[in-house]
Amino acid sequence: MKHSTALPATWIVLRYLIVLNWIGGACVLALLAATLVAREWTFTALGIGPADQIRFTIAGLQLIAALGLIGVPINHAILTRLVKLVETVRGGDPFVADNAYRLNAIAWFLLALQVLSIVIAAVGMAVSRQGIELHLDAGFSVPGWLAVVLTFVLARVFAEGTLMREDLEGTI
Repeated sequence: MKHSTALPATWIVLRYLIVLNWIGGACVLALLAATLVAREWTFTALGIGPADQIRFTIAGLQLIAALGLIGVPINHAILTRLVKLVETVRGGDPFVADNAYRLNAIAWFLLALQVLSIVIAAVGMAVSRQGIELHLDAGFSVPGWLAVVLTFVLARVFAEGTLMREDLEGTI
């Protein structure tokens, strides 16, 4: 197999994404904590009075932020498994049982992210009011669900490839 520059680049990008995932999560956590700890100060700074209906919307946004934090460890689990998978491919030995397990786990994590996205969209619709509409990039995603199905299939392909490789090694 010829030397591929895509695999080392992918490995580097995945490592950066792991760091960015945690940094993004920390930023959301800091903003959420600020709105919870200094709630009245935040409302005053934004010019929101005690009788304003926007308080309900802000509570919804806090819930959306908290739900979004759930995605941080899920994304981490996906990214770290992808790093391990890329390492085995770079080593020339991708059809191992561990990769089949990794892909199966990734599929379950992707499924969890899709469900989480639907929950976040539902919260967004619930807190959207006349004049205050939330436009979230969340909800049902055909490509997202397709990725879930394809990852489950790919996990099975890797499991079968592993079995075929073991059978072949046993006959030689």
